[in-house]
Amino acid sequence: MRTTDVVAAVIKKDDCYLLAKRNKDKYMGLKWEFPGGKVEGNETFEEALSREILEELNVNIEIHNKVAEEKYQDSEINIILHYFMCSLLNEDIVLSEHEAIEWVKKEDFCHYEFVPGDGDITSLI
Repeated sequence: MRTTDVVAAVIKKDDCYLLAKRNKDKYMGLKWEFPGGKVEGNETFEEALSREILEELNVNIEIHNKVAEEKYQDSEINIILHYFMCSLLNEDIVLSEHEAIEWVKKEDFCHYEFVPGDGDITSLI
């Protein structure tokens, strides 16, 4: 199975992080994740992340630095997740893909069922 690069935005505001609930009709539906998506063709990770966040949340972000990388494979997917610390440039979020979003304190992450990979990096942020 071919490996796919996926980028994710760890968006922090004050003491909270933006979590997004996956679409119920998608693989791993209704689990929580840091928003992002697949890197296309000749995009850089940063270009892909900016595009995905604009498509999914209708906001622009400032990308600060890469904070983690995780590999995940199961019977459906084989991905390398690249996580970047980001901040919002505007806060008028409009969901086009996700079921919901929440701003969550790190100590409350334990109350959310994360997609594999995302739960693993919570100790690094």
